[in-house]
Amino acid sequence: MSASATGPTPLTGGSDPSHVRLLLRVSYDGTDFSGWAAQPGRRTVAGVLTDTLDRVLRGVEGLTVAGRTDAGVHATGQVCHVEVPAAGWARVGASLVPRLSGLLPADVRVYAAGEAPEGFDARFSALYRRYEYRVSDAPWGAPPLRHRDTLAWPRPLDLDRLTAAADGLTGHHDFAAFCKRKEHATTVRTLTRFAWRREPDGILVATVQADAFCQAMVRSLVGALLAVGEGRREPAWPAALLARRERADEVMVAPPHGLTLVEVAYPSDADLAAQAELTRRRRDPVPPPGT
Repeated sequence: MSASATGPTPLTGGSDPSHVRLLLRVSYDGTDFSGWAAQPGRRTVAGVLTDTLDRVLRGVEGLTVAGRTDAGVHATGQVCHVEVPAAGWARVGASLVPRLSGLLPADVRVYAAGEAPEGFDARFSALYRRYEYRVSDAPWGAPPLRHRDTLAWPRPLDLDRLTAAADGLTGHHDFAAFCKRKEHATTVRTLTRFAWRREPDGILVATVQADAFCQAMVRSLVGALLAVGEGRREPAWPAALLARRERADEVMVAPPHGLTLVEVAYPSDADLAAQAELTRRRRDPVPPPGT
């Protein structure tokens, strides 16, 4: 699936032929943003993006993102959709990306924009989100050119211990111990990948992939494993927390600046609507261990 910049088409189902749904691929440095979601009086990615799009297309609405990132979190593979006037899209078309480049601040870029396929929803059509968390355990800290997206950890971390702990967390679980619970929201998720690697420059990178994440989940998972990696906790400890049905206060939430959303994956165009409908259904609860 890719954004196409050719010719206007109405919204899914033809409910409003005066508007077009666009698919945008976005990257940003989250350091100076108060997160993705628009907030009165605060600089947010959604606020800046909506205002800039409206300057070009006049009358944009319904900006919807695949993954709402917290303050300080970055993205290289963010995806969103927005409804824009068909007349404005017909006028701007393929020139939208370079126009936005000239108007947006340097810490946010739209690098692809085009009509969304039939049935596409940036949030609900997604198959998974993939994040990476970067950590430097070198005695000198984070590299100067990467200090905005790399956590400087003051103690050595053992890759084998990190890997062993991560292996125990993959699968379909209730991650309540690692989430900031919201009323009437489930904390059940399917963690399909959790892996650590050490890059040639010595930086440790955690890859965390799931169908979706609850608030603070990725940073809490990383925070728990940092305690394991430096030897304060045993590798089996994070998996044992899955038995909890409330937030584990002893789990550190890792700082936001080490985290980057790197990919959002979608099914084929023919399956977009079906995937969106499936995602909208509430996840089945996970029974307590031993039942």
